[in-house]
Amino acid sequence: MKIAIIGYSGSGKSTLAGFLGEVYRSPVLYMDTIQFEAGWKERDEEAAVKLVKDFLDSNNSWIVDGNYTKLLRERRMEESDMIVYMNFSRITCLFQAFIRYMKYKGKARESMAEGCDEKLDFEFIKWILHDGRSKAKKKQYADTINKYGQKVVILKNRRETEIFCNRFKKLPAA
Repeated sequence: MKIAIIGYSGSGKSTLAGFLGEVYRSPVLYMDTIQFEAGWKERDEEAAVKLVKDFLDSNNSWIVDGNYTKLLRERRMEESDMIVYMNFSRITCLFQAFIRYMKYKGKARESMAEGCDEKLDFEFIKWILHDGRSKAKKKQYADTINKYGQKVVILKNRRETEIFCNRFKKLPAA
């Protein structure tokens, strides 16, 4: 099974990716670990694309968490058996980002590059509430739904995500 998880920052993409990776016993690629190097330094785009390509080429099944248009996004969408779009409200995303910050404050979480300690600064809050929800970003999500509608699952809140995950808990072990 190949699953791409897209959506807004703070919606829980990484948590869901980890869960689905366990369910399907598939490798998980957290795109933040590709985009960033230690100290929140952005990785060279060519090197980042190569890392994603190598991951996709070398795995028959995978879970990929993250958006990052320039990092083979269209290939990821095309090859996915399922695309999960986490379309949570701004307030929910901000709340979840705050909870995550409190949990990982001063250290890097598994879904982030080593040396990128969890942060919740003005720039990130602004990204969650405004910049990450630009017209262009919303159009990109709408285009994905229109193009791949038959394989897109839209989750709008924590309750829908819980119901979605409970479906997998009932499956026999992979």
